[in-house]
Amino acid sequence: MKPVNLNMSNHLSIRFYSRKRRGHSHDYHQLVLPLRGVINIEVEGYVGKVAPGECVVIKTGEIHHFTANEEARFVVADLVELPSNLAQSESLVFSITPPLISYLNFIEKQLEHQVNPELEQSMFETFVLLLAEQGMFKQLDHRIRAVLEYVLEHLSERLTIDDLAKIACLSPTQFKKLFKVQVGLSPMQFITGERMEKAKALLMHTDYPIQLVAEQVGYSDLSSFGRRFTEHFGLSPRAFSR
Repeated sequence: MKPVNLNMSNHLSIRFYSRKRRGHSHDYHQLVLPLRGVINIEVEGYVGKVAPGECVVIKTGEIHHFTANEEARFVVADLVELPSNLAQSESLVFSITPPLISYLNFIEKQLEHQVNPELEQSMFETFVLLLAEQGMFKQLDHRIRAVLEYVLEHLSERLTIDDLAKIACLSPTQFKKLFKVQVGLSPMQFITGERMEKAKALLMHTDYPIQLVAEQVGYSDLSSFGRRFTEHFGLSPRAFSR
């Protein structure tokens, strides 16, 4: 990751917009991440809605127009430089990960609670680090987004193509095809990857026994979990266990 200069031009804020169409540009990059409600935005390369769980990138000097309901709220980040993954991406709107979504809620609470420049600087630095970890998934079909949210909340449970297709209101065949186009992986490849990453995090950051970690990511059979984990990372679960 290319280091991002942190100075007074880098700033996080909570904003709302109005239904009146407005337009302007700025001499810094700006990211808009909805907390509640959607923003309708027009910028070179994109015209449409941006919803919670998504981010829109407005680059330096670009004239953009926007409208939103007054009750909608957004985290807005002004940046002198973009993390390299955002700067190099052709996507102006992309889906953000659950950790960043949760962090946005913390940012909102903290900024509304007190003025603390040192804490705000620390929050900004963490925000940029989380941005740098974002896979640049294009804006997702709402049906696939619903499935991803369900999967991430239910990794400990049995997940089948038929059940996920029902959540997406598609046939299993249609669902698998659309999921692959949107995410770049098959549904089961995505599920396995998320399970293994969560298992690795639990092994490294908690003192859970390996059996419990396996159960937390949907494996009732410890040997099956061990084989899959070793295939994925090239090391056994015990090598990561605290």
